Amino acid sequence: MKNRINQRFLNALNGGTALAVPIILAGVIVALFFGPAFERIYIVFLISLMVVIGMGVYSGNSGIMSFGHLSFMAVGAYISGILTISTNLKKVSLPLLPDFLKGIEIGLVPSILVVIGITIAFAWISGKILSRLEGSAASIATLGLLVIVHGLVIAAREFTRGSQSFFGVPRDTNLALCIVISALIIIIARLFRDCLPGLQLRASRDDLAAAESIGINAKKRRLQAWIISAVMVAVAGVLLGHFLGTFSPKKFYFVDTFALLAMLIIGGMESVSGAIFGTVLITIASEFLRRLETGFVVFGVQIPEIFGTTQVGIGLVILFVMYFRSDGLLGRFEIDHLFRRKKSFAPNRENSVDFEQIVGRQSSEGCLQAENVVMNFSGLKAVDQVSMKLFPNEIVGLIGPNGSGKTTLLNILSGVLESTAGSVSIDKTDVTGMKSYEIARLNVSRTFQNIKLFSGLTVREHIEVAAVSSGGGDDSSAGDLISALLRFMGLEKEASRLAVELPYGLQRKVEIARALALKPKFLLLDEPAAGMNSDESRQLMKELLKLRDDMGIGVLIIDHDMDMMMDLCDRLIVLNEGRLLAQGTPRVIKNHPGVIEAYMGRKRKN
Repeated sequence: MKNRINQRFLNALNGGTALAVPIILAGVIVALFFGPAFERIYIVFLISLMVVIGMGVYSGNSGIMSFGHLSFMAVGAYISGILTISTNLKKVSLPLLPDFLKGIEIGLVPSILVVIGITIAFAWISGKILSRLEGSAASIATLGLLVIVHGLVIAAREFTRGSQSFFGVPRDTNLALCIVISALIIIIARLFRDCLPGLQLRASRDDLAAAESIGINAKKRRLQAWIISAVMVAVAGVLLGHFLGTFSPKKFYFVDTFALLAMLIIGGMESVSGAIFGTVLITIASEFLRRLETGFVVFGVQIPEIFGTTQVGIGLVILFVMYFRSDGLLGRFEIDHLFRRKKSFAPNRENSVDFEQIVGRQSSEGCLQAENVVMNFSGLKAVDQVSMKLFPNEIVGLIGPNGSGKTTLLNILSGVLESTAGSVSIDKTDVTGMKSYEIARLNVSRTFQNIKLFSGLTVREHIEVAAVSSGGGDDSSAGDLISALLRFMGLEKEASRLAVELPYGLQRKVEIARALALKPKFLLLDEPAAGMNSDESRQLMKELLKLRDDMGIGVLIIDHDMDMMMDLCDRLIVLNEGRLLAQGTPRVIKNHPGVIEAYMGRKRKN
């Protein structure tokens, strides 16, 4: 697995370098062959690029649109400005500044280091709050952050001169420094996106419940992305402040937020290449529209000055791109993939290890237990005083009419839901109230009634992210585990394909393979045979029997195929209207009067 992780790191590093090289070469060409005007335009482009990539590190990987990143840009510009303005000028322009700050005058690079430290602290505090929110609520919260910081900048007049222009900042930003920092930011962004933290965050972006079911702490990964992106944007703010020399709070508010988000959205927020492409496109369009805004001549007719042409033009570009490409012009595609030789997955049968050998046999001690579990939804008891046990080395079927509480009970056992009352334990350890990612790390894995796959990940990556997220990242056999699971589930030929592109039956297999990558002691399956044909269902039965007989895994399975459940299961648990109706061997359940009336009998009448 270490070789696999190292290869992923090298691919990300090479990809980031490949994207940075054209930026560096273009900067060299501008410096050598173009005048100061073009050099200024390129510096502005590079600073915008840093911000857009920084925003993409968070929004692109997490799926949460951020409207608040320019607040970090303001933090960088103002803090660096206060630290670098000459002491004599501070006495005149900032007379109310505290004495300990009046006596400080440092250079640009040291100020960047100070800004990074302060930004990390600020981003950690704001990120801890944001990590509790999902989707549109989190996006609105970032907008609130932008408004709050803007208000604080205006209110803190003794530090920022309020709404007036903040002036006297040394204009030390040059093309060489911007090229170096932008290249580093591109490489760091690719490393984060393509290595384990980004892979996990992208998985949680595609499906949070599925990501947590394999041990991913999505909140932790979002916080990491938020801090990294904040630092990138704050450094860009420092460079912008030292490029302009004079700026005001409105420079870090809605107008510039709109322009930078346009760059990110148009290019495609889910790739670093998209951020670069969008920034290039909007920079060129803005320069062109800005010249038209002052008026122009068409066929001898003078078109007067039209205020707002730039914003209207960019807005039209956004609408046009979104109509034809809702995920941006490049979407998730990285340009360097064009130059990377595609490798078809060719399984190596020599010295290959079977899945059974890698996992070994689970301990027969302990059990997964629910005691008097109750789940109340606004007064409706979906589960009512249900107790059950699942032991290793057995297959237990959970059956009952639709709406009887089967999936709800499975969600409680796996930590997706916290029960209203009762308790859940794993090998005598109370796990009641634990998050699903914590329970997943205790050797309990699951699949879902409705298939939950990560739309941006290949079949192999589905298994890989599960293997490393559950603690297998330091296991030297994890690479063998991935290959063995592909063989075990018959997915070798599909390893390099996006999982969501597979037929329904194979998607089910990918979901099961991902669950098995956790090396579970207890496996919870919610209608795994749904959508499979008879051959696929028979093959699934063989695989489940192997899990029980060869590896000692305890399997809890929900399915409506009663013939399969009778043949497969050692025990059956029957729910009806949220209550435990009966449990026992298939023979006992088949002849139970209450079951016949509530479930089996209904089927016979149909």
